[in-house]
Amino acid sequence: MEDSPWFTFYPKSVPTSIDPDEFSSVVDLLEESIGKYGDAVAYECMGKTISFNELDVLSKTFAAFLQQELQLKKGDRIGIQMPNLLQYPVVMFGALRAGLIVVNTNPLYTASEMKHQFTDAGVKAVVILANFAHNLEKIRKESGINHVVVTEIGDLLGGLKGAIVNLVVKYVKTMVPAYSIPDAWSFKKAMAAGNPKAFEKQGMEGADLAFLQYTGGTTGVSKGAMLSHRNIVANMQQISAWMKPKLREREETVITALPLYHIFALTVNCLAMMKIGAHNVLITNPRDMPGFCKELKKHRFSVFTGVNTLFNGLLNQEAFRSLDFGSLKIAVGGGMAVQQAVARRWQKVTGTPLAEGYGLTETSPVVSCNPIDGTERLGTIGVPLPNTEVKVVDDAGNELPLGERGELCVKGPQVMPGYWQRPEETAAAFYGEWFKTGDIAVLDEDGFLCIVDRKKEMILVSGFNVYPNEVEDALAAHEMVNEVGVIGIPDEKSTERVIAYVVSNDPSLKAEELIEFSRENLTSYKVPKEIHFVSELPKSNVGKILRRVIRENHEKKLQA
Repeated sequence: MEDSPWFTFYPKSVPTSIDPDEFSSVVDLLEESIGKYGDAVAYECMGKTISFNELDVLSKTFAAFLQQELQLKKGDRIGIQMPNLLQYPVVMFGALRAGLIVVNTNPLYTASEMKHQFTDAGVKAVVILANFAHNLEKIRKESGINHVVVTEIGDLLGGLKGAIVNLVVKYVKTMVPAYSIPDAWSFKKAMAAGNPKAFEKQGMEGADLAFLQYTGGTTGVSKGAMLSHRNIVANMQQISAWMKPKLREREETVITALPLYHIFALTVNCLAMMKIGAHNVLITNPRDMPGFCKELKKHRFSVFTGVNTLFNGLLNQEAFRSLDFGSLKIAVGGGMAVQQAVARRWQKVTGTPLAEGYGLTETSPVVSCNPIDGTERLGTIGVPLPNTEVKVVDDAGNELPLGERGELCVKGPQVMPGYWQRPEETAAAFYGEWFKTGDIAVLDEDGFLCIVDRKKEMILVSGFNVYPNEVEDALAAHEMVNEVGVIGIPDEKSTERVIAYVVSNDPSLKAEELIEFSRENLTSYKVPKEIHFVSELPKSNVGKILRRVIRENHEKKLQA
């Protein structure tokens, strides 16, 4: 670390190293938090709270059910498929306490996507929200799943409120398609069958797997990143050290709008914030912007995490702009590039900088983040977290000098050991101990990193490299542009040409005007040759714009 080029500029308020082996597992860290924070609120959803002590009992109860009733053993895989609900931390921590490996699954997956993930992981049990159980029914037998637990949205809201929510969701809003899984346990019956006194604590080591976190679905067939307890504990420690200068134990309220089944919210919000005893407010449906803003008004929140599209969407809501941001200490953006226009608007509205960070599923996820001590740099992803090394290499794996563009490689305790049952893909993802991120980056003389773009999404125009992020950032600076996705398509004269799909907030905006605007900040070969206006852009479950889908849709349109 001391020979690293960023060492001199490392935030003075953050330790340069952490101990990734201070806790043998995520469970050990959980139990420390329960012991320290006890009656403090751990999680809140839809106005219902559970304390750390309640989380302790509930998760032990579910762990005992898994062990005693379902006879699941250490190392067995369990799928969790639900949005942000109080049930999520109960089930997730219960599964980890039982020694199981958690397979987080997007609830919006189609039946075929579920089948691939559950079969690939060898999942033995699934906990699923009733709203999505009809898809599980279609592939249950083919996937080899032995046990199913079905939960409903109101199951942990308590008493009359929970019952009313379940009735409204099922019969008034008709959000639960019919399904038939006769041997499924209801979540309530599972909890009634579990006895916390019967829970048997499992001996776990850092090398034991905690999560199979599937990735690659936006670019190809998804594969399971094996994340060990040591990987996750290390990243929790790194994140906590990074945020420690501004955050205080027991005093913080964090807004969790990104889904907990996604690695960003899982590690940063659900786990790292647990370590400091934060009050974690779970947002079940952040796409309902008016409802989201109404919930935000109830809390004096101090930590806010999200992706660029979420921040942009909120900034377009008058109800959000009128909120009191007096308690906000830290806002962190990740998951996709934070556009500078959005970051500037965020700071103007909230008075708090939007610190961009960077990570991948394979790195548990955080690799780097902008400092939160006033030395952040807009347009960069900051500097590496403690115990994390980075380098930029050429196509042959040779390290490049500072300032040159190449593939970013990472080494640190948060880097996965490999992909589940994919030795060839694992070998291809590493140069020795260095993980190849697939992202094109630049490391400057001060040690700040800038992600230029995904290696696979780079556009080649007449021998020049064009990075979609750069073009998107230039177009997003126009006041009439809400969202933009840039792709390259084949061109006989220039190999590829740049085209942009744009969501505008003003129908008077013309393509020619936007193209001319982009010339102010882009050299000629980077300027889009075509602008297509659309009402919305395809996005992943966390709001990341899917260029692959934009390209596929464009090709279909050409063939029609």
